[in-house]
Amino acid sequence: MELGEIVVAEHPGERQLYAEQKPRAQDLLGRSRNRIHQVFEYLTGEMKEYGEWMKNKPLMVQLVDWILRGTSQVMFVNNPLSGLIILVGLFIQSPWCLLAGCTGTTVSTLTALALSQDRSAIAAGLHGYNGILVGLLMAVFSDKGDYFWWLLPPVAVTSMACPILSSALGSIFSKWDLPVFTLPFNIAVTLYLAATGHYNPFFPTTLIRPVASVPNITWSAINVPLLLQSIPAGVGQVYGCENPWTGGIILVALLISSPLICLHAAIGSTVGMFAALSIASPFDSVYLGLHNYNCALACIAIGGMFYALTWQTHLLSLACALFCAYSGAALANALSVLGLPLCTWPFCFSALLFLLINSDNPAIYKIPLCKVTYPEANRIYYLRMKRRASESRREEQKQKEQKPSGDSKISTGGTPLCTPKNRHAY
Repeated sequence: MELGEIVVAEHPGERQLYAEQKPRAQDLLGRSRNRIHQVFEYLTGEMKEYGEWMKNKPLMVQLVDWILRGTSQVMFVNNPLSGLIILVGLFIQSPWCLLAGCTGTTVSTLTALALSQDRSAIAAGLHGYNGILVGLLMAVFSDKGDYFWWLLPPVAVTSMACPILSSALGSIFSKWDLPVFTLPFNIAVTLYLAATGHYNPFFPTTLIRPVASVPNITWSAINVPLLLQSIPAGVGQVYGCENPWTGGIILVALLISSPLICLHAAIGSTVGMFAALSIASPFDSVYLGLHNYNCALACIAIGGMFYALTWQTHLLSLACALFCAYSGAALANALSVLGLPLCTWPFCFSALLFLLINSDNPAIYKIPLCKVTYPEANRIYYLRMKRRASESRREEQKQKEQKPSGDSKISTGGTPLCTPKNRHAY
């Protein structure tokens, strides 16, 4: 052995032990990844496994799940965990508003159950989200302040009308395969506020007046941090909450269920903010996010919820949010003359209008209402339908090529005289 030569003693037992430990470590890492993936599947999306598990539970236990899903369905999310997080955000804003909202969604859900509505729709919270909005907004617009307990009976009665309105409007809108959105809430709350008003001795509401003078706007005095806060505040204003922390918690709840919904909610709120500044809206209302919440809902509805998400429908969602912002400003001025709030009328008008668009572009694909879940799953459905359509077109092309050309007057050697047009089946 020469100087400087290194001799390594090989032990067959150590080599065998290393060879056994390596696949064990890989198996352990693979199992941990699968478990983490399963946990994400259980908590994100619609939590289908949890919903299946809840079907055999007592009615009161199922009712809690329905209320949580109805709470999140305001933002097109069918997820009880997201609903629970949103309730935490509402509690931070106002425990009284939380109580009124839970009263509304509970009464609305139980009314739908008593009317023998579709059980799957009840379990998905589709008969609860209008009720929670009714309770929240009636508490927000009450001139009696917090903990006016006599307000709960009108909240219950008004919330009972929501399933009736949903069922009636659904039977009409189903002819065009359109959702009812928050139209039941808009109708019920608008009628209540018009029936009572500011000078009602029992249930006075907040006085709303039209703009009577030119607002004093100094562009150099604009507060950029407050503008940035208006983005989460605008998302919170969907529930009538002006606290940006509540809006941030709601965005986290949306992120857990669907990152695409969270993204479009933030984008829509931002579009509403810039649109409000472009028409010189008062800074105070811009800071509170009062011009943003309808745009956030419209952007979510078009950007992947009822249309399959492509770059074309993403641009369409931005256009819808912008249209919603300007139409909302017009409706706000018109309704203020009657002393009524804007509610979510601009969102319903804009989203329904854009869902009625007829386009030959296959990238603007409207998801059938019975197949709508959440944007990520909707895009998978769209890609599957697109793949099936392309395969069927290939089969039709092969069948046409295999047919003899005896019907043609001029023989072309099996080549068709004209190229057949592509027919998009989706």
